[in-house]
Amino acid sequence: MNIIILGAGQVGSTVATELAREESNEITVIDVDQEILSELQERLDLRTICGNGSYPNMLENAGADDADMLIALTNSDEINMIACQIASSIFHTPTKIARIRSPEYLRKPGLFSAESIPVDYMISPESLVTEYIHHLIEHPSALQVLDFAGGRVQLVAVKAYHDGPLVGHALKTMRQHVPGVEMRVAAIFRDGESIKPSAECVVEADDEVFFLAARKHIATVISELRKLVKPIKRVMLAGGGNIGGQLSGMLERHYQVKVIEAFPPRARYLSGVLNSSIVLLGDAANPDLLVEENIESMDVFCALTNDDEANILSSMLAKRLGAKKVMSLINRPAYVDLVESGLIDIAISPHQVTIGALLAHIRRGDVVAVHALRRGSAEAIEAIAHGDKTSSKVVGRSIEQIKLPPGTTIGAIVRSEQVIIAHHDTVIETEDHVILFLTDKRKIRDVEKLFQVGITYF
Repeated sequence: MNIIILGAGQVGSTVATELAREESNEITVIDVDQEILSELQERLDLRTICGNGSYPNMLENAGADDADMLIALTNSDEINMIACQIASSIFHTPTKIARIRSPEYLRKPGLFSAESIPVDYMISPESLVTEYIHHLIEHPSALQVLDFAGGRVQLVAVKAYHDGPLVGHALKTMRQHVPGVEMRVAAIFRDGESIKPSAECVVEADDEVFFLAARKHIATVISELRKLVKPIKRVMLAGGGNIGGQLSGMLERHYQVKVIEAFPPRARYLSGVLNSSIVLLGDAANPDLLVEENIESMDVFCALTNDDEANILSSMLAKRLGAKKVMSLINRPAYVDLVESGLIDIAISPHQVTIGALLAHIRRGDVVAVHALRRGSAEAIEAIAHGDKTSSKVVGRSIEQIKLPPGTTIGAIVRSEQVIIAHHDTVIETEDHVILFLTDKRKIRDVEKLFQVGITYF
């Protein structure tokens, strides 16, 4: 696939890195910063052009005449929208994806359409990250919570704790621990290495266990792998920007929320639009302020500013002062693993959250959801099966008959409103939503081919 990416910032670079690893993609990146482009070209097999990506001549030089897709990820909504307009009007680019950050654009119905601004898919990293954090607060015992099939199925990662009910027992005993609950362990990571989750596999303390279950059963299954923490009541957010503002609005319906914002105009704005949240003007890394606002009584502290160092410092300080769980938004990938080994419970990488939404539009076959796992080393996808037994490699076949690539497991199937946890004899039907887990992302093309319909289908 011939793909043009506008913007080589954190999100653009992450997307370019992800797509350039796949041999079938030809990537061109446009950015105004030659230094960043040179660094990308040194480590990746792609083409770079220095300049403004919304200029017609720049897009022409990038090969827009033959491009299959334009992904506009600059920090400017306006540049992204203009680039999509030009790609559509002049170069007739088939698929156009734009990063849109401003809520003012997102609120206007009908703005993004073929008749007005021709953006096929919008990506709002702030909204995606907000929803992601919201799930983590709903399930405070989890390391990761991801939705599939409109939220009917969730993939949850938890760390097994010492003396947990399942620790020291084989996975086949899971049904005895949670009778009447259908679930599937999709993967286990031990000391950073993937372990095939067979029936005889024994769970050990500190294993990172990924499991799939219907949304209503998630809390029950988590309780078997680790202690369920008390329900969250109090949340403190450091940073009231786009993410902090959206998140506080979502949380204040069910929790007691405090927001610390350092910029006076933004603090005044938040205090006017939020209903029950308390907005504090100040520095979240000020220990006196945290103590004064009873940080020791907070169930969750989230650092959500644009400054990685400030987020790390305020989160570590909040933990030392008594916050029960701390999360930190961290843009630099090198920091993520580093901070999670210390006082910070969960490091949230906005780029890994965003990449999944982009990949869902890029994957071949009818892929409707993609989630990057374990810092992008693994992937969970939701694909729709089409065709019949003659035109499809999966429809009409039981799971044990499907030639899945190594490291790939089918965890669940959603058939209309029914959630079916996959077993070896489960037969896939046309229009089923199939949820797969890949521990080896190099096999993604093989998985895509499974869900591509043969020509006889048409």
